[in-house]
Amino acid sequence: MGIVESLVVFVVSLLIGALGIYIGARVVTGRDDYSYAIVTALIASIVWVIVAFFFGWIPLLGPVLALLAYVAIINMRYPGDWLRAIGIALVAWLSSIAVLYVLAVIGVTSFDAVGVPGV
Repeated sequence: MGIVESLVVFVVSLLIGALGIYIGARVVTGRDDYSYAIVTALIASIVWVIVAFFFGWIPLLGPVLALLAYVAIINMRYPGDWLRAIGIALVAWLSSIAVLYVLAVIGVTSFDAVGVPGV
């Protein structure tokens, strides 16, 4: 895959991940700002990659730390406490899976997204 194709895949995946965070934030906090969700997804994905790079090799603990870092970014960027941040992350994950499933079924994309872990 070339640089242009990789960039397109990254941007589309980021937008889908941001959509999940947007839906999660809207459901949990009532915040209605997609551009804010895009920035959150970008920061969260960068932090996820850094934490996973340094700690991902540790069985069980590495992925848990990466997930905790992802939720921490959401907690810092959206109003509320850790429970609301976990709620946003859960709704983001479920929303992203639903969107990616539909897009995969109609042949538009593969089943993954940047900005939402495990998707």
